[in-house]
Amino acid sequence: MTTKQFLSLEWKQFRRSSFFEKGLAIKILMILAALYFAGLAILGGIGVFFIFKKALPDQDPFVLINNYMIYWVLGDLALRYFMQQLPVMNIKPMLLLPLKRQSIIQFLLLKTSFSFFNILPLLFFIPMSIVLMVQGYAPLMVLIWFVSILAFSFSINFLNFIVNKDSKAFYLVIAFLATFIGLQYFDVFDITPYTGVFFYSFYDLGYTVIFPLVLVAFFFKANYRLLRKNFYVDGAVQAKKEKFKNYNLEFLNRFGTLSTFLKNDVKMITRNARPKQVLLMSFLFLFYGLIFFTQDMYREMPAVLAFAAIFVTGGFLITFGQLVPSWDSEYYKLMMSQNISYRKYLESKWLLMVIGCAVSFILSTPYIYLGWDIYVMIAAGASFNIGLNSFITLYGGALNRVPMELNQKAKAFSNTQGFNPTQLLISLPKILGPMLIFYVPYKLINFNAGIIALTLSGVLGLIFKSFFLNLIEKVYQKTKYKTLAAFSEKK
Repeated sequence: MTTKQFLSLEWKQFRRSSFFEKGLAIKILMILAALYFAGLAILGGIGVFFIFKKALPDQDPFVLINNYMIYWVLGDLALRYFMQQLPVMNIKPMLLLPLKRQSIIQFLLLKTSFSFFNILPLLFFIPMSIVLMVQGYAPLMVLIWFVSILAFSFSINFLNFIVNKDSKAFYLVIAFLATFIGLQYFDVFDITPYTGVFFYSFYDLGYTVIFPLVLVAFFFKANYRLLRKNFYVDGAVQAKKEKFKNYNLEFLNRFGTLSTFLKNDVKMITRNARPKQVLLMSFLFLFYGLIFFTQDMYREMPAVLAFAAIFVTGGFLITFGQLVPSWDSEYYKLMMSQNISYRKYLESKWLLMVIGCAVSFILSTPYIYLGWDIYVMIAAGASFNIGLNSFITLYGGALNRVPMELNQKAKAFSNTQGFNPTQLLISLPKILGPMLIFYVPYKLINFNAGIIALTLSGVLGLIFKSFFLNLIEKVYQKTKYKTLAAFSEKK
């Protein structure tokens, strides 16, 4: 079977899916996002040389670019772990046909080579290479340097297969990245001049291009052997055996009738792949404030700081809450056939989001180091998340009728299961609302007035908790059978 035939099968599988229209809408949004980032990559590739030249006119910009390439390598690998969707194929019917395993495996590896994460470096480094040639660098040596960097990009792509099989490797990469950045930030040790010599050698010496070429061949072969080793009928059709741990969740009994729902959610999060990824992502949201709170330019834009404060404490609310009730799609029909109070079900989800916000706020305590004004802003953001954002998120779930496979090992960002474009509209009040609530009193009175307004908005939300839950319950009841019908569809 040729590559053309494999591509034809992939298109037919996508086109004939019952979720084609929904999948198409999501893919259009993803294409628009891809075009946006592609444009940024091209502009970055053109401008990075001149940015370094202007910032440090006494040094060679190309040398500085090579110094920081180590961060690109580690950062790209970490980004791919979260966002790059590894290629999959339904190989069960193919295993019974007279097809060479070699052809299928090669197509899978070829398929991942055309990932957007491999195209993006091209869009960045091609313009940069052209700029280097125009600026007087030797064209042949620039070309050799470009081929070396491209080989590194594909090496990272194939290494991502291996890292995804072992989460320990990923945490090791994150540890190295955080250590290097921390040591450089606090002026303890700067690794960039040493790694810069290595990357600059591709231009300076040329023959060192052999190393990245051998590296990409090695990782390609390693992935080929890995896929071939697991490419058997027995491995494809045998039932998967899983072991689950029993947790003592009696401490949740204090929540009364809500404890049953809370225990089920805790077990779901700890036992399934997708919820675990979401839990990890919600933890990483805690570091979102480092992007804004540490920059002087954002200190002059308090409304942006209010936006950042929402994300610092709202990681779990945003990542988990927006997928209610998709988390329960696999057994939603059974649950709705029981004598279960919709109000209790929704209140348990709300309580879980509130607990998540409270824990995030406690974990954000180190931000006190950046100043009490920052920490007070985070506290006000936590109040808004608990009092208002939780209800907005829960309301948006009534419009979310896309089923989800809990144990599908897909990327937390690139996995679009449980997602629909309507959520983008629901996200607007969650993002713009707190900024507006803070900015108006801040502009008319002062900073403290904005903080008080943001805090009181959350307090008022808690006061009117029953009203909001009753309103949300009516919406869920009204769309109950549409949701059941949608969850019954198979992708």
